[in-house]
Amino acid sequence: MFTHTAQITTDRASTYLQQLCKHFGHKVEVRFDPQSGHIALPFGTCDLAAANSTLDLTVVAQTQADLTKTARVIANHLERFAFRENPEISWQPAAA
Repeated sequence: MFTHTAQITTDRASTYLQQLCKHFGHKVEVRFDPQSGHIALPFGTCDLAAANSTLDLTVVAQTQADLTKTARVIANHLERFAFRENPEISWQPAAA
């Protein structure tokens, strides 16, 4: 398994979490509430956590290529939803 994480500082963390989950929920399995979410894409998963002014993202996939694709899809959608804030999404390998 391959895992990357990213942390975005925003006062709209819960809003973006819910927006991402609702958007993907039209096509794939999702679970979410205002503080946490899970998106199951065909090529990887994304877990989301919103707390105060931080949105934490964790993407997991079976291969490095699928991990890159999962991270790119999640980041592209978040960047579109948060275009006013122009968030900097910097994926980092998860600590073992």
